[in-house]
Amino acid sequence: MLVRETPISLEGPCGPLEALYLPVEGARGMVLLCHPNPVQGGTMLNKVISTLQRTARDAGYSTLRFNYRGVGASAGVHDMAQGEVDDAAAAAQWLHEQHPDLPLTLLGFSFGGFVAASLAGRLEQQGVAVKRLFMVAPAVVRLPADTPLAQRAELTLIQPEQDEVIDPALVYAWSHALPRAHELLKVAECGHFFHGKLVELKELVLPRL
Repeated sequence: MLVRETPISLEGPCGPLEALYLPVEGARGMVLLCHPNPVQGGTMLNKVISTLQRTARDAGYSTLRFNYRGVGASAGVHDMAQGEVDDAAAAAQWLHEQHPDLPLTLLGFSFGGFVAASLAGRLEQQGVAVKRLFMVAPAVVRLPADTPLAQRAELTLIQPEQDEVIDPALVYAWSHALPRAHELLKVAECGHFFHGKLVELKELVLPRL
């Protein structure tokens, strides 16, 4: 089995998007990973995203992570709104073309949680199934109340209890108000970037993939 990702360039709404792709022989599904806030230095090489990619690989999934517009070698400039969701949609379309028969799982961290949730809702409205959605320390305040959310995807929220970037109380309140079945996992003694807790994060995600 391949264990190293291949650098690729895929066509996005603003031009080429830099990405890392790992096809797994006999894959059970495909995973698209959405990275944190680009304005604050977030890229597809973020250590939480890297941990989630390896977790998906170890679970037998083909994976794709990518840089939003204006990040790394990706063309364009930051939008910090639907533009990054458009980028994720292009990446999801590319991944689907490689594996048309495999179910799609979305994994998003921080700002990427907003992107992944927005994309899941958009895809479902378009008739494209999303099997699972993981939102890790998600920027839920970026999700307007009228944002269409996926209703059929299995949804897991993972929130550090000592998050210094995303207010945990806001995530808990968002979860409480969410009118659909989902799972909320709280990670004790853990900050936003999962310092010293990456193994625990993997252990939470792996059995749910």
